[in-house]
Amino acid sequence: MPAAMNAPRAFRRRGAVAMALLMACCALPAKPAPWYYWRSKVDGKRVCAQVSPGPGWTRDSGPYDGAMCQPRRRVFVLPAK
Repeated sequence: MPAAMNAPRAFRRRGAVAMALLMACCALPAKPAPWYYWRSKVDGKRVCAQVSPGPGWTRDSGPYDGAMCQPRRRVFVLPAK
């Protein structure tokens, strides 16, 4: 078989490998969605959730890191001496 006929197959294989690497690289920096406190417009109760529980709720505070609506951790960078 001439080399020219194998070229499209090799390009497809390289393209598939490149696409797989690109998808893997794009997925690495993903992090979980933040959590928020939501306040009911009806009775004022608060709930911790990532998305609105429904049309009768407004976002009260946040964002927080976890399901317990704990404040985000602060990171301090100290200069080296």
